Amino acid sequence: MEIENIRPGDIERRSMEIIESELGDTSRLSEKEKPVVKRVIHATADFSYLENLKFSDRVVEQGLAALKKGAVIVTDTHMAEAGISKPALKAFGCELHCFMSDEDVAKRARRDGTTRAVASMDKAASLFAGRNVIFAIGNAPTALMRICELAGQGALSPALVIGAPVGFVNVIQSKEMLMESGIPFIVAAGRKGGSNVAAAILNAMLYQIYQRAQ
Repeated sequence: MEIENIRPGDIERRSMEIIESELGDTSRLSEKEKPVVKRVIHATADFSYLENLKFSDRVVEQGLAALKKGAVIVTDTHMAEAGISKPALKAFGCELHCFMSDEDVAKRARRDGTTRAVASMDKAASLFAGRNVIFAIGNAPTALMRICELAGQGALSPALVIGAPVGFVNVIQSKEMLMESGIPFIVAAGRKGGSNVAAAILNAMLYQIYQRAQ
C-alpha cells in the first residue's frame, strides 16, 4: 500500500477530497446541507450519514443566522463542548454551556428522580428562555425529549436542535419526537450519533460562516 506524503496542514483538505470522491449522489442535499454531511463523515469515517442525517426545511440557513447573531449553545456532554470550535464561537459572540456536572443540576435530578440531562435542560430553559438558543445533543435521549416537552409548554423556542444521541434505549423515539415537534432540527436518524457527531454538525455550520469572515 502506497503511503501519501501529506503536509500536516493539508491532511484535512486531502481528507475532504477523498470524501467528495467517494460520496456518491448528493442531489437530495442543498448547498448548505452538504458541508454538514461531509464534516460528520470526516469525524466518523462513516458514509451512512449521507442517508441518515435528516434536515428540517432550510434549517442550516436558520442555524447560520442564529450563529451570526451570537447564539447561546447548550450541549449535553463536556465532550461535545470540548469539540466545538472556540475561535469560531468567539468570532460571532456565541456562548457555550454544558451544565451536566453542575452541583445544582445533580441536586435537582436527585430531587425529581430524573436524569442529569433532563435537569440540565430545565436549567437551560430557566436561564435562556426567550434567547437565541441552539441545543447540540449527542448523548442523552432524555435531554432531547425534555427539550421537546419544554418547547411544547412554551418554556423554550430553540433556533435549532441537533439531535444525535447514540445508543439503544429511547434513542430512536427521542429523535422521532424531535422531528415531529415542529422545532428546527438536524437529526442523526436511527441509533447512531454521539458527541463527536453533534460537535461536527455545529462546527460544519460555524465553518461555513467563520472561514468567510477571515
